Amino acid sequence: MEASNQSAVTEFVLLGLSAHPKLEKTFFVLILSMYLVILLGNGVLILVTILDSRLHTPMYFFLGNLSFLDICYTTFSIPLVLDGFLTPRKTISFSGCAMQMFLSFAMGATECVLLGMMAFDRYVAICNPLRYPVVMSKAVYVPMAISSWVAGGANSLVQISLAVQLPFCGDNVINHFICEILAVLKLACADISINVISMGVANVIFLGVPVLFIFVSYIFILTTILRIPSAEGRKKAFSTCSAHLTVVVVFYGTILFMYGKPKSKDPLGADKQDLSDKLISLFYGLLTPMLNPIIYSLRNKDVKTAVRYLVAQKRFTQ
Repeated sequence: MEASNQSAVTEFVLLGLSAHPKLEKTFFVLILSMYLVILLGNGVLILVTILDSRLHTPMYFFLGNLSFLDICYTTFSIPLVLDGFLTPRKTISFSGCAMQMFLSFAMGATECVLLGMMAFDRYVAICNPLRYPVVMSKAVYVPMAISSWVAGGANSLVQISLAVQLPFCGDNVINHFICEILAVLKLACADISINVISMGVANVIFLGVPVLFIFVSYIFILTTILRIPSAEGRKKAFSTCSAHLTVVVVFYGTILFMYGKPKSKDPLGADKQDLSDKLISLFYGLLTPMLNPIIYSLRNKDVKTAVRYLVAQKRFTQ
């Protein structure tokens, strides 16, 4: 009978901003606007990397993957968040929640690996330019991108498989906008130490290792750039990796801000702390996908030229 009660949860209630109904319409408009910018910006970036043959290089292939990933990441969660702002009772099925956690986890891990591979691409391009066509041939960079998606999916499958096997004893209210895995694990009525250990190992592999790899790559890159005798040469070399470096700083900087900020010890401020944590987590999921195409458009001459060329070509055909 006890086991039956534990497995009775068939859906979850997403708390969202239920306690702050006056904020829902404001955030609906704000988040919808950001989501449309994400779709437009990343969609244009994918389009130009496909249509402009000058951008058929490893760096822009990885960039196209990153843009596609950002569209997928937000599309799997933001429409549900927007619907929640308009719906009095925000529910999601157990299987739907598991699928959302899987896709969110997979996209996050894949992006970490992709950023590491993009750093390797910049390292080879600047530190070993003569060998670049051989080292980063199509036979190499396509499997690299595929392996990042496979690694992210495999990691997510392990984490979510462990999570869905946990018993849930009736409390099905998730204090979040979406099925965030840590918020879901809090509802389990069993020991979650295995889940915590597994996620810790995954964080080391998919967060720690790429960060270390990117850091070491940029030490070699900066050392090589500083050896270039002319100021114009140094500027040109640095401009080829400045967009990627900016994206890395934004991506990992927001993660550090989310999980590194001190928690309030004032019990009276617990509700405000909860609200701020949820909003920070939500906007983190929107900030990097929105900024990525902007950064690459503003700081990359090739992308700006390709966009102008496609716009001019469109006008000419009309």
